Amino acid sequence: MRQVFFASRRMAVAVILWGCAAIPGLGEPAHGIAMYGDPALLPDFVALPYVNPDAPKGGRIVLGETGGFDSLNPFSIRGRPPWAQSPLTVETLLGRTADEPFTLYGLLAESVETDPARSFVEFTLRAEARFSDGSPVTVDDVLWSFTALGTEGSPPNPRYSGSWAKIAKSEITGPRSIRFTFNTPDRELPLILGLRPVLKQADWEGRDISASSMRAPIGSGPYVVGDFEAGRFVSFIRVPDWWGRDLPFNRGRHNLDEIRYDFYGDAGVIFEAFKGGAVTSFRETNAARWRDQYDFPAVQSGAVVQSEIPHRRPSGIEGLVMNTRRAPFDDWRVREALILAFNFELINTTLTGGLQPRIRSYFSNSELGMIEGTPAEGRVADLLAPFADDLLPGVIDGYALPVSDGTQANRRHMRAAIALLAEAGWEPGADGRMRNAEGEPFDFEILLTNGASETIAIASIYREALARLGIAARIATVDSAQMKQRSDHYDFDMTTILRQMSLSPGNEQILYWGAQGGKAPGSRNLMGMDVPAAEAMIAAMLAAQTQDEFTAATRALDRILTAGRYVIPFSYATVGRLAHVKELKFPERIPVYGDWPGFQPDVWWYEQ
Repeated sequence: MRQVFFASRRMAVAVILWGCAAIPGLGEPAHGIAMYGDPALLPDFVALPYVNPDAPKGGRIVLGETGGFDSLNPFSIRGRPPWAQSPLTVETLLGRTADEPFTLYGLLAESVETDPARSFVEFTLRAEARFSDGSPVTVDDVLWSFTALGTEGSPPNPRYSGSWAKIAKSEITGPRSIRFTFNTPDRELPLILGLRPVLKQADWEGRDISASSMRAPIGSGPYVVGDFEAGRFVSFIRVPDWWGRDLPFNRGRHNLDEIRYDFYGDAGVIFEAFKGGAVTSFRETNAARWRDQYDFPAVQSGAVVQSEIPHRRPSGIEGLVMNTRRAPFDDWRVREALILAFNFELINTTLTGGLQPRIRSYFSNSELGMIEGTPAEGRVADLLAPFADDLLPGVIDGYALPVSDGTQANRRHMRAAIALLAEAGWEPGADGRMRNAEGEPFDFEILLTNGASETIAIASIYREALARLGIAARIATVDSAQMKQRSDHYDFDMTTILRQMSLSPGNEQILYWGAQGGKAPGSRNLMGMDVPAAEAMIAAMLAAQTQDEFTAATRALDRILTAGRYVIPFSYATVGRLAHVKELKFPERIPVYGDWPGFQPDVWWYEQ
């Protein structure tokens, strides 16, 4: 309670100071906005630096996805839409560049204005902006979109409602301009609103924006939904007279006439479809397969090429997440024991030939990541100090994931796991089963998606190790619709998690780790975190005035997350691995984020 009071008092002081500094009108309209400093590209830039501005238009790409879809409303928490639908068909006021973390440039908006305190943001729309049906994009559409996304639904979509709650006033200030004034200190809010989708208000008359639907909304993006069959395929067709095709931000982008996604039940089936020519580009996640299994005829003839795409982004977190809403996963000692029992070195050697490094923390492989196994120092230590009494062991004094000897027995870690379980009240019974004081066995379920063959293989090896501890783990596989339903309502003991981290983390971290999100259905806080220190670090990230302040707050958050022992991490790829037909090309200059949303298919083209 002492630490919570401190955090609240500090926030109150920040609000007062922020309010005193919030004097509207000190900013000037600009072509872009950066979280710190100024955008790298000048107002007269002709194209993004990592595109081919002379790329030809035409051709198609066919991509394979596991699972399926049962909705074409990407703004509802109900149903499962194709993940690419919104970025391909619906535009935002500002556009994200894959080469500058925390920098956006005008898209639907020709300019953005804010003040030094970031107490408001004002956007001015481009006069030429149009929806795919030819109607103009208006400030009324912007205001309706932001309001509907932030308020409609029971509950509203948490992706949008959190930011909407920070808006004190929305006002149309001119024929093409709209201003949002904030009630909370959050320097990222102008950027967040710049990335909100803008929908056509008239298209939604008599329709519920929060409901699942197979009617695709009208957008202003470069593509529209073409042919589709629910759960099997969806095709996106390029709009030939798209209003934004000549903008400098878009020159050299969106070159393919058709982008098609075919859905399969298993990643292995997608690979076979790629080998047979039904899929034209395949993203390989296993380094050993990349090395050993790409000797089929199309590769040997040169019809298919292998491209490695370097990147400088954080590892993110991928692995098995434990639901702390349920016992015994609410005990950090149990979670640490389960991490110790996970023999990563053996699993990595068995499945990937040992070629891929382990994820060491949520922001590892970047300057935002904590320094593993070392005590917090400097500004990081200062940020964590007020919460010291409530933080788990390792957050301040240092935490590192265990490294096994790679043998199947893994004796040292298994002994340590048994000791931790005993501290938490779990002892082996006469039958060898691990039991608590009430005699209840330690049994739990690992929930996985049908077709996730590599994850199922990992879980199977892990299950055998747990059995040697006297713990019975059941592997349950469900289809993608059931997985979404169960994960949205936190109906699992352990399941998979994937959170791709950028070099510009911000408000989305509240959705990932915030306590309120952990209670509301459909949030991304799968582990059920309720840690005031984590929320304070996110607040510090959002209030940071300099890159150094921001980096320190992110490293402090990384320590809380990693030493929280919520996730058993897998490996990550140090490069992107894309195999594709030779006609599909991409620019020589690779952006900072590498093979990331905004790269394929955005800047690719088809050339005979």
